[in-house]
Amino acid sequence: MLELADHILDISENSVRAGATLVTITINEDVDLDVLSIEIEDNGKGMTEGEIEKALDPFYTTKKVRRVGLGLPMLANAAEMTGGHLELSSTPGKGTLLKATFGLTHFDRQPLGNIIKTLIILIAGNSTVDFFYKHRHNGSQFKLDTREIRKEIDGLPINHPALLKYIRGVIEEGLLELKQGAESAPKD
Repeated sequence: MLELADHILDISENSVRAGATLVTITINEDVDLDVLSIEIEDNGKGMTEGEIEKALDPFYTTKKVRRVGLGLPMLANAAEMTGGHLELSSTPGKGTLLKATFGLTHFDRQPLGNIIKTLIILIAGNSTVDFFYKHRHNGSQFKLDTREIRKEIDGLPINHPALLKYIRGVIEEGLLELKQGAESAPKD
């Protein structure tokens, strides 16, 4: 995986396969601390301590299609290459929290990539799951919550093409405002 958005997609899909009905994705860019963090939290079936250890082993996977599970080990390696780290905590029956931190401006940090495409893929492909996306850049933030969208759509499926186009526009506008807010912020 060459972009962090690919990792986010992979981990979020794992959450869905684990029975999650809500996946919260938080990206925090802190320029002052030179840290980029990604948190993915779900309310899926959770994991035991032993399963957490296995999940970080590249030669273990619960998927039947392939015999290796490189997603989490690759993300952990990507974080460590930038001076960051990966934390994974889980409670059986309650869900899982993954937090990866990266050196924001570190030369080896993978680009965030196309987060808009990732979110649209998740929403379109998992119409019964809710996604709460939060993106912070210093003092500014953008939020998208499919639970709020569902309240306004009068029974229209959330993966209806016209609705996905609308959601894409909301995300594009929100992230553009976030970027413009970061660029216009006073510099020390």
